[in-house]
Amino acid sequence: MANTLYITNGDSTAEILKRTSLTGDIIVWREILCEGPICKEVGSDEFWMKRYNYFEKELEVTRLDYYDKTIKEILKLEDVSGYSEVVLWFEFDLFCQVNLMALCTYLLQSYRKNTIYNLVCTGWVKGEEQLKSLADFSEDEFVHLYENKIALSKSNLEFAQNCWNVYVNNNIEELKLFNFNKQSKFKYFQKAIDQHLLRFPDEIGLNQIQYKILEIIKSKPL
Repeated sequence: MANTLYITNGDSTAEILKRTSLTGDIIVWREILCEGPICKEVGSDEFWMKRYNYFEKELEVTRLDYYDKTIKEILKLEDVSGYSEVVLWFEFDLFCQVNLMALCTYLLQSYRKNTIYNLVCTGWVKGEEQLKSLADFSEDEFVHLYENKIALSKSNLEFAQNCWNVYVNNNIEELKLFNFNKQSKFKYFQKAIDQHLLRFPDEIGLNQIQYKILEIIKSKPL
């Protein structure tokens, strides 16, 4: 078994990693936890049943496919004792940040004090106007990203778990009051939650996304 385990935000990141000089095992976190029903106990029977039903009914993904592509992969994280280092590879957006909160929560269940936990999270790059995703970086740049990874302590993982719990509660006032910027290790948590808040309906029942759709419709000539 390799000494390093990489947990990626998707298959495309995993494919880039395989082409780099970095060595280690790779596990892909194939979930979209910013959509559909969730619960605080990541990996529990209740959690998987909610996700099974969502993928089957809403996304037309069979339970067997969901198990093979998602659950079977995530279950490998139940024991990371064979690794000296675990590195999380994620991006700045709502999709990745919610998944990152859940992953940190899941890793706490089998936390090993002798294992080093690190984070690579892309977003703002000095001198660039646009936020950068992992796909914007070359294979050689992936090595540089790894060399500048962020160390995560147990307290950092616990903070991410607190963020996850607040997100799961999905109470708009609690989301607004909670300081997702409290720890600098996760510098995109607050940005992601700000985006999530735009999905809440206003007093007439529409959210920002729906208003944007209406603007586009109105701008089109009849």
